[in-house]
This record gives sequence, structure tokens and C-alpha cells, in this order.
Amino acid sequence: MPTSKFHAMIHSKCPKCHIGNVFEGKVYSLRKQYMNEICPYCGVKYEVEPGYFYAAMYVSYALSVAQTVTVSVAIAILTRSESPWIYLIGLALTILIFSPFNFRYARLILLHFLTPKINYDPRYELAMEISKKDDELNGGKTS
Repeated sequence: MPTSKFHAMIHSKCPKCHIGNVFEGKVYSLRKQYMNEICPYCGVKYEVEPGYFYAAMYVSYALSVAQTVTVSVAIAILTRSESPWIYLIGLALTILIFSPFNFRYARLILLHFLTPKINYDPRYELAMEISKKDDELNGGKTS
């Protein structure tokens, strides 16, 4: 059964096949985030043209603005303080905490929703389901 673009994006899957991983590892870990250059399953090249992911900075900026506005409103409602230091510390922490998230999901949003050159092909997922059913029927044996 084909998965939605949103589901594939949330799970960091390829925009073409929805099976291969775009990133290796987790969003928050001690290792550096590594983005695959091509999909390990279908072979689509993620960087459509040189410097393509510079456009992800605009998506990341939009995410950062949404996060900082939300945190600013939350600080204003919860603390009812007018001290600029509370806002400054809260917003600095917000930006630092969300930067790995923004890096990853800005690129994924760009790939899944803003790249007309890469389109979803459900045949990859259907082929995966067929091969899984064949494996189940054969008891895990391959010929």
C-alpha cells in the first residue's frame, strides 16, 4: 500500500520510492548528520543541480520563525514577564535545540514538496510488497 508524502517525509524516506533513507542515523545523536547523495534503494540523485540545497535555507528560516514566534508567545503567556533576558535565553535555547531538526526537515520538505523534478513512483513500494510476500511464501528461501 503506497505511503503518503507526509509519512515518507517524517520518516526521512526517499521522495521517489518512499523506501530508501535520505539520512543515516537519528535527528538527535552525538554523530554528525549524514545525508546520502543518492537513494540506496532506487538510485535517485537528491541534489538535482549544484547548490540545490541552498534553497533549504529559506525553508529552515520559515521553520525557525515559526518556532521562535511560538516560544515567544508561550514565554509571554507563562511568565508574564517583560524582562528581555528571559526572551533572549528562551529564544537562543530554542534555536540551538531545533537546529538539527531544522537542518534535516528543511531538506526533506524541499525534496518532497518543492522539487518538481523528483516525483513519487508507487511501483517501487508495490515491488517491495510483492517480494516480501514471495519471501513469506517461500519460507525466507531465495532461489
